Amino acid sequence: MSDIAPADSAGDHATSPAAGVEITGKAIRLDGVTKRYAGQETPAVDGITLEIPAGQVVMLVGPSGCGKTTTLKMINRLIEPTEGRIILGDEDVTAINGDDLRRRIGYVIQAGGLFPHMTVAQNIALVPKMLGWSKERVDKRIDELLDLVSLDPADYRDRYPRELSGGQQQRVGVARALAADPPVLLMDEPFGAVDPITRQRLQDELLRIQQEVRKTIVIVTHDFDEAVKLGDWIVVFREGAQIVQYDTPERILAEPADEFVENFIGSGAGLKQLSLRRVNEVELADAITVPAGGDAAEAKARAESEKHGHVVVTDQRGRPLAWPSLRALGRMTTLPTTLDPSLPVIGARATLNDALDTMLVSSAGAALVTGRGGAFVGVIDVETVMDAITAARTAMGERATDAPVGTNTGVIGTIPASPTERAVDG
Repeated sequence: MSDIAPADSAGDHATSPAAGVEITGKAIRLDGVTKRYAGQETPAVDGITLEIPAGQVVMLVGPSGCGKTTTLKMINRLIEPTEGRIILGDEDVTAINGDDLRRRIGYVIQAGGLFPHMTVAQNIALVPKMLGWSKERVDKRIDELLDLVSLDPADYRDRYPRELSGGQQQRVGVARALAADPPVLLMDEPFGAVDPITRQRLQDELLRIQQEVRKTIVIVTHDFDEAVKLGDWIVVFREGAQIVQYDTPERILAEPADEFVENFIGSGAGLKQLSLRRVNEVELADAITVPAGGDAAEAKARAESEKHGHVVVTDQRGRPLAWPSLRALGRMTTLPTTLDPSLPVIGARATLNDALDTMLVSSAGAALVTGRGGAFVGVIDVETVMDAITAARTAMGERATDAPVGTNTGVIGTIPASPTERAVDG
């Protein structure tokens, strides 16, 4: 395959009322955590108190050197805190064996961090084998995870990292991090080493995976657009891991805490709102679908009779191959049987911002939307996205949701575990 493609109490498993999916993540609490390095007057992280709700994606953003990666690495104690406590679920893990803790927390870095001398299967099996899993259980888990990250186990389990593209390596890195079914997944600039198109597709893949597994995910990024797209919550840091704002993407875009946050967001907050909505949340247009290799004249006649300017040529699995106009059909005798590399295609879980980018390079001013297995599900056009921009401006700032605790002083209190629960509680 190519590269295209919330809890009743902290630490408990629960079911999200919105999605009906079991939450397998645990809440994380950093309580007054500080990191000082010898010879430096200013702490790298200064007294941070932060709660990360179970089953949610929390993005840590800020300028280089602000302490966000140090904060992330103190969660699994790759970096030991100088002061403070780290709580995973209901357990204080500040003083337990660091290696044991890290086997309970998934960790993903740029390019996946795969061992080059090991196959894909061997990379994924590392932690389960350390935990004493049986060979049968490990093999079953490898195949489950390769399916989860959309890599065919028969094709990929015996390959080496050098035989994979950058995007495929990153997918295997995510599979390895999930191998022992940890409640928490930490990701340090996971998509920073791939090209923009692959990055977009990997982001979409992560969102799809999170819908299924509902882990607690903490991601470090320099890219605010990525934070808006992926995060349920965003923490904006300045130097010393000083928390400037901790809130939903909607609220940060609508009500930045100060000029520092405004500058970090940059211009175009209205357009950034498009990263909060998915293609499958808007109404898609229908299209005429015709089988590959069919008669072009018949396809043209059908499109004309139903007043359509194009037809979507699909393969036997319903995946789009081409999108010829009536004029193009008039020059054909047989419909195409191979994929048009310039075909504007977007996944149903992609953001409207991604869809707009795809449409802007399309001569049709629209894009084909694909769902599960790459099957064609409809057409999205520029007018639909423009309507969404208008709606986003109207709704900006209307959502009033209490944020989790995030400060550089004080003690963590008790909060609901998800935005949905907070909304229900009023």
